[in-house]
Amino acid sequence: MSNNILIVAEGRAEGLKKVSFELVNTAQQLAAALGGAVEGVVIGSNVGAWAEALVKAGLAKVYVADDAGLGAFAPESFADALAQVIKLAQPAIVLFGATGWGKEVSARTAAKLDWGLVTDCIAAHVENGALVLTRPIYSGKAIAQVRAKSLPVMVSIRPNIVPPVEANNPAAPIEKVAVTLKEPRAKVVETVVKAKSKVDLGEANIVVSGGRGVKGPEGFAPVQELADTLGGALGASRAAVDAGWIDYTHQVGQTGKTVAPKLYIAAGISGAIQHLAGMSSSKVIVAINKDPDAPIFKIADYGVVGDLFQVLPALNGEIKKLG
Repeated sequence: MSNNILIVAEGRAEGLKKVSFELVNTAQQLAAALGGAVEGVVIGSNVGAWAEALVKAGLAKVYVADDAGLGAFAPESFADALAQVIKLAQPAIVLFGATGWGKEVSARTAAKLDWGLVTDCIAAHVENGALVLTRPIYSGKAIAQVRAKSLPVMVSIRPNIVPPVEANNPAAPIEKVAVTLKEPRAKVVETVVKAKSKVDLGEANIVVSGGRGVKGPEGFAPVQELADTLGGALGASRAAVDAGWIDYTHQVGQTGKTVAPKLYIAAGISGAIQHLAGMSSSKVIVAINKDPDAPIFKIADYGVVGDLFQVLPALNGEIKKLG
């Protein structure tokens, strides 16, 4: 085993996700403390462009597992391929983004290699030679520090916790890895692509969310308008999603997406613990609710007691005046 840190890059058709470059930032800090290097890996089918983007992020090497069998996202196959790369690279720490993709692949890979896995972390550092990780527990009610008993170990880091590195460094070497894939037990038979949101919810710096207080599908119009003005993403509480007012892809919370934007605006959201678990790491939280006793105000940095249908248009108008 080396003292190197391996980051597992995540991509979509449009390219690598921002969290991939955020992981490099965290990895560089850990590598400096351990005296190792930072390496990366991309896995999938026809992912040469992803590798070319990653090689300029200040890495020592980029492994590429490019196989036709990784065209569709079959978690079993991706974990199998990644395990083979890890055995070759022999890193001390493997970093994933705490996204749906990252959580699925990291859990399967850790089980396959019999490694420890610490998920959903918001900070990581080395203390007296040991890896110390910070993560929310009890749906965000408390923050725990976890010390890894030994290395190697796998870790998933929430998106938007640290800034991404700039991909303007000299290109790192690429090592292609031929992987052997077993026939997956679960096969992807069809992929249905929904209309993409204007801004990716998981990586947005600004999120404006609506809850039960929007009263119906049409009530998301002022929420979307403010999100558009701010250049942010549209979010929603589980109550709004369960009511059928908005698609599940917008859900923030314990059973939805975990977000950590610079600004989170919650309009008409009471603040159930399940919702707080998905957005409590936001840098600044603004709550808008008619109920002055709504739980959301307990964690909000700024609170407005009022009708969202009056507050949001007024706020939107003032922001537009600023240009």
